[in-house]
Amino acid sequence: MFNIGAVNESIALAFPDREAIVFRDRRITYGALNDRTRRLANYLVTCGLGVHRPRSALKGWESGQDHLALYLFNGNEYLEGMLGGYKARVAPFNVNYRYVEEELEYLLNNAKARAIIYHASFAPRVAAVRTKVPSLAVLIQVADESGHALLPGAVDYETVLTRSSSERPKVDASPDDLYILYTGGTTGMPKGVLWRQADILVAALGGRGADGSILQTLDQYVERARMAAMKTFPVAPFMHGAGHWIALSALHQGNTVFIQNDVERLDPTDILALIGREKINFLQIVGDAFARPIVDAIRSGAYDLSSLAIILSGGAPLNASMKREILELLPNVTIIDGLGSSEAGGQGMQVSNRQTGASTGKFVPGVDNIVVDEALTRVLPPGHDGMGWWAKQGFVPLGYLDDAGKTERTFVTIGGVRFAVPGDRARHLSDGSIELHGRDSVTINSGGEKIFAEEVEHALKHHPAVYDAVVAGRPSERWGQEVVAVVQLRSGARVTDAELSDECAKHLARYKLPKAYIYRDTIVRSPSGKADYRWAKAQATGSTD
Repeated sequence: MFNIGAVNESIALAFPDREAIVFRDRRITYGALNDRTRRLANYLVTCGLGVHRPRSALKGWESGQDHLALYLFNGNEYLEGMLGGYKARVAPFNVNYRYVEEELEYLLNNAKARAIIYHASFAPRVAAVRTKVPSLAVLIQVADESGHALLPGAVDYETVLTRSSSERPKVDASPDDLYILYTGGTTGMPKGVLWRQADILVAALGGRGADGSILQTLDQYVERARMAAMKTFPVAPFMHGAGHWIALSALHQGNTVFIQNDVERLDPTDILALIGREKINFLQIVGDAFARPIVDAIRSGAYDLSSLAIILSGGAPLNASMKREILELLPNVTIIDGLGSSEAGGQGMQVSNRQTGASTGKFVPGVDNIVVDEALTRVLPPGHDGMGWWAKQGFVPLGYLDDAGKTERTFVTIGGVRFAVPGDRARHLSDGSIELHGRDSVTINSGGEKIFAEEVEHALKHHPAVYDAVVAGRPSERWGQEVVAVVQLRSGARVTDAELSDECAKHLARYKLPKAYIYRDTIVRSPSGKADYRWAKAQATGSTD
């Protein structure tokens, strides 16, 4: 087993002239990527960053490494920051670029960040919090169109690379070195999930072959990369796992990663034009929030999408009606809903195409994915009665950074086997598929019945007037909680509450139907496309918190 930096080094040395990353006018080969990430790693090492306590001396929720914050839009610098950190034995972690100062201060302190790489656009926020983050010592600023000058004590990113050594860093990187992924915090405070790099490689970053077998040697990675020809386009922000998992997996397979020109917003015309210009094969998006504007742009424009073979939705499944629209426009495309979580890596998938038709909610589980009972005491067999929890065994995280209690609640031992149980309700069906019902943290308990927000959202989106929707619960004297739908209509569309309820009734039992509808011009989501359930609850309850 090995770490992420070693995989990148091996592929780069074998195929130095192959394109690794294409971003705007930059076409960075694997050789150049290796050179740039080594230089960044050597700079971090000269700053005294690295490993201070061996993994063997730590508990699962503890870290013995320095942590590097990546406060960046998508770009080559983000992926270089990850790889350079790994090669220095520094643990990079993701920062949500929409955070306000208070949230940024919390995250950097929670992570005990020693270094930060940030776009110049964010320099004012970094300046505002840096004195409140006592651990922060190294500031690396990436120039951008904002024109913000270097902060006092900061160094320019490209200057760092120019002045640092391109030799392989003189550190003994380990499979035990950390990969850190902060959760989105849409239902609570963000938490840092700690993985061994050897485990996340297998769980989410391309460490398995096409047949599901684990790649055992670096030569196997190189041999697989020899035939690589996929042009991969992850549209999701790299600050979320859905985006950088696809990007790193592509690099670990020797493929080329493309990045959109406009990285500050979702620009469908930019995305579609790039697919046509570069003959991209693989597009990664996040649910209906990404798909809806892209589909609308396809309908209104003339784009050459003949090269596109796969559309993967990671982070949020596509609604069945949305899949049907895509297949109508792009009949030769295969649509994949990829299910995964920060705490489990890849969990399952559902494939839709012209032959299979379109549906949602049922997934073919990945290796080591099962369902356990509500009491977390046994594994449930396929075809069991009642609801359980989706669980993953085998390659799972160590824990949550500095949170022993949450670690012990999420990573449980059943029958001597350690499982990750992220909190998704599910049933293991008799045909072997797993039916996903949704996160327990956004479950609405109405009249003693549990209603999952996601299933109501999917039902609402079947109505042609609905552009987007998110569902939350609010207190009810009669029911305890009642379902409230927050709805964004298509431009110019009109619909009554009764018409939406009639559509939902085609897909849901009546007790699950919304008791109220609230209409908003825009649904607030994270940049990754995931629903912000705290915002939704505030809309449903009228709270200003």
